[in-house]
Amino acid sequence: MGNPQALIEKVRNHLKVKNAHLMAGRHIRKLAKMVVEKAPPATVPPIVFFNASTRLGGMSLNAGFALVTGWSLRLQGVPVVNFVCERGMTQCVLGTDRGEPPKTPPCKECVEQSDWTCSYSDQVRCGFAADAQLDEALEGLNLQDLCNFVWQDMPLGELVLPSARWILRRHHLSDDLTTLRILREYIRSGWSIARQFDAVLERFHPQSVVVFNGMQYPEACARWVARKRDLKAYSHEVGLRPLSAFFTEGDATAYPLDLPADFSLDAVETARLDEYLDKRFKGNFQMAGVKFWPEMSGLDPEFVTLTKRFAQVVPVFTNVIFDTSQPHANTLFEDMFVWLDEVLASARRHRETLFVIRAHPDETRKGKASEESVANWAARNKIEAEPNIKFISSEEYISSYDLIRMAKLVLVYNSTIGLEASILGAPVLAAGKSRYSPADVVWLPAKREAYLLHLEGMLSNPDIEIPQRFARNARRFLYYQLFRSSLSFAKFLEEDGVWQGYVKLKDFDLADLLPENSASLRVISEGLLKGGNFILKRGDV
Repeated sequence: MGNPQALIEKVRNHLKVKNAHLMAGRHIRKLAKMVVEKAPPATVPPIVFFNASTRLGGMSLNAGFALVTGWSLRLQGVPVVNFVCERGMTQCVLGTDRGEPPKTPPCKECVEQSDWTCSYSDQVRCGFAADAQLDEALEGLNLQDLCNFVWQDMPLGELVLPSARWILRRHHLSDDLTTLRILREYIRSGWSIARQFDAVLERFHPQSVVVFNGMQYPEACARWVARKRDLKAYSHEVGLRPLSAFFTEGDATAYPLDLPADFSLDAVETARLDEYLDKRFKGNFQMAGVKFWPEMSGLDPEFVTLTKRFAQVVPVFTNVIFDTSQPHANTLFEDMFVWLDEVLASARRHRETLFVIRAHPDETRKGKASEESVANWAARNKIEAEPNIKFISSEEYISSYDLIRMAKLVLVYNSTIGLEASILGAPVLAAGKSRYSPADVVWLPAKREAYLLHLEGMLSNPDIEIPQRFARNARRFLYYQLFRSSLSFAKFLEEDGVWQGYVKLKDFDLADLLPENSASLRVISEGLLKGGNFILKRGDV
């Protein structure tokens, strides 16, 4: 019969979660009613919001950003139309089941949450509509066919591929029944969403569209349809600071920033950045509500002794291969593992150098562990047999910053640690495009061949001359990203205390939602309504 006490505890936890989300939902509905009662008559075309990939039974950060932003617009007389999934996908991203036969997505709890968040709003519900001709065209296609699949000029294979990689936790997909089934169902569901979203645009003639992320396939398909109609399509993601958002007309997962050439830090800004960096270098930070480092330890004596056997130390910082930032990164190399193969070849040529390969701390996160990991790559290549390579797994909380401080050279793909290494004064060679690439803070050669020549030269030369502009530009960029482009929603949202990364609404006055009373909502409104850049002014920070 199992453990009765464990069963009782499971039931208690379920009821706790259910009650917390019920209370949060009622609070949403109460505020939504007040918004609709206070909203002035609409005088401009609406904005369509769509977010189906960032939450199920609770309210995620991005769902909170969309909800609060929509309310702010309505209080300004801008109508908002919510495009809402109501069993609109045979397999949604968060609800995808990798078993065979697969379970259906948890639509009941998701629709219930949508009922709360879309209370008293104009909305169009999206159900799944099969297309017999499409289904016939998909029959019997192999992996490559599905990844490259185009239907009525819409590159559905390309649009669903990031989501398939994300849910399968790998970059290189297997040509197996589960993978083929997921790709087919994503394509079928993406096409259904695209047709219905197109009908919404035809019906409401909106001024613009706002979607979560823009890379997960439901929103990617909607954004593609909007752009085909020459509509502005904005996307949002979590910002670098807690409870903050990043909005852009570009790709939110690439975090494009146009840093003014004349921007420099004043004394107050310098102190603010130094305070942040002091915490960051101690591992005291979080992203999207997730704290990656439960602790951070220094370098143990055994490791320090090992480093003394070598002429130089080169830390190698990796990424999570299925992350939605990776398609933007792959400009020099086909993917991160191709780059790591080249790093391994360099290590075998330079036995005088200790290469310290560090797996990303998020690679083994519970419920999101990578199926194609750097740890697997290290095992496959028998890294432990290489005398001058030290592998640090994602479960080892050794300070990356201590590694940087002893480094001759730092190698990164597109990780944020490259930006921080430049701030610490280390030479950094990047192999992939990152959010900070345009800011001129690290070396990023234009071609793969140039990268390999650059790497060889840096490993061989006794001294590396670092341009002074790298550290200065890195500080400028990090500050701008942290305090000017990360738009705080802390006045409106707080952690829900139940699920990591999920939030609930605070108690606040409706007047707080007006642009004149919130710097974040002012720049978002200016961005959506007037073509602004979604960047806080200096005095707002």
